[in-house]
Amino acid sequence: MRSTHAPTGFVLVALLLWFSLPSGCGGSNGVSPTAPSHGGSGDTGPGSDPAPDEVLVGAGDIAQCGIGDPEATAKLLDRIPGTVFTLGDNVQGSGSAEEYAKCFDPTWGRHLSRMFPTIGNHDYDGTGGGPYFRYFGESAGPPGLGYYSYTRGAWHIVSLNSEIPAGLGSAQYEWLRTDLAESQSVCTLAMWHRPVFSSGSSGGSARMRDAWRLLELFGADLVLSGHDHNYERFAPQDADGRPTAHGIRAFVVGTGGYTLYLRATTQPNSEVWDDRTWGVLKLTLKSGSYAWEFVPVAGQSFRDSGSGTCVVQ
Repeated sequence: MRSTHAPTGFVLVALLLWFSLPSGCGGSNGVSPTAPSHGGSGDTGPGSDPAPDEVLVGAGDIAQCGIGDPEATAKLLDRIPGTVFTLGDNVQGSGSAEEYAKCFDPTWGRHLSRMFPTIGNHDYDGTGGGPYFRYFGESAGPPGLGYYSYTRGAWHIVSLNSEIPAGLGSAQYEWLRTDLAESQSVCTLAMWHRPVFSSGSSGGSARMRDAWRLLELFGADLVLSGHDHNYERFAPQDADGRPTAHGIRAFVVGTGGYTLYLRATTQPNSEVWDDRTWGVLKLTLKSGSYAWEFVPVAGQSFRDSGSGTCVVQ
C-alpha cells in the first residue's frame, strides 16, 4: 500500500480522524485518509523485519509531440516492474492539458497507475501547474503544492517542488523538516527537477541547496534531478560540493525522451557523464543499501551501474 505524507495541515486532520474511529476500525497502517493505493510497502523502522527489495525506475524531461522519442523510453518501462517516478518536465512545451493528453499520455501515461511524478519548470511556468495536478491527480500529492512523500520498503521517498521557494523559513522547507523528523525509514531518497550540481547547460542551481543541507542533516542517501538533458552521476558530497563519505549521491537523469544537451563544464565530484543516450534509471532499494543501473533505449549501448550503502546516523 502506498504510504504518503501530506503537509502539516493534512497530518493534523488525519490524526483527528484516527482518534475519532471506534476501536478495531484501523488507523494503524500510517496511510492518510486521502492516500491512494499504488502497491508497495510502508515504513520499516529499526527493529522491524527486513523490508523487501523495491524497484524504482524513471527519468525526467520526457515528452513533446514530434520531438525526441518518449515512446522509446516508455518501452523500457513496459518491461521493468516497480514504481515509476518522473523528474519533472513531463511535457516540454507550456505544460498544457493538450500536451499531457497528446504527448505524455500515449507513452509514459500508460504507466500512470504506478507512477509518482515530480513537477518541473515546463509543467509549472505559464500554467501554475494546473494541468499537471489535474492529470496526475492524488499521485502528485496535495493539489497545488507539488511536494509530498511516500515509502517503499525500507526507504522514505520525498518529491519536492524546485519551482517554488524551498529555502529556510519557506513552507516547503518547514514541511520537509517535519517529514524527515517523523520518518522511521532506514534510508532516504529525494527528488526534484532542478539539480544543485550539474555539468550540463544549467550549471546547477542553488534553489534547493537548503533542502539538500536539511536532507544531509537527517542522513539522506540519494538525490535525483532532471532539467539538464543528459545523464550524470556524482560521488557523495555535501551541500557545498565537498566530497564526503557521509554525503548524498546525486544523479541527473534528464534522458526521458526529449532532445539531449551537450556538456557545458565538468563539475567537481562528477563521476560519469553521457549526453548521447535516452534511457531510464533503475534503482533497486534494499534494507540499508541500494543499486543503480542506467538502462538505455534499444539500439544504444551506454550503461552505468553500481551500488552503495545507506548513511549511518
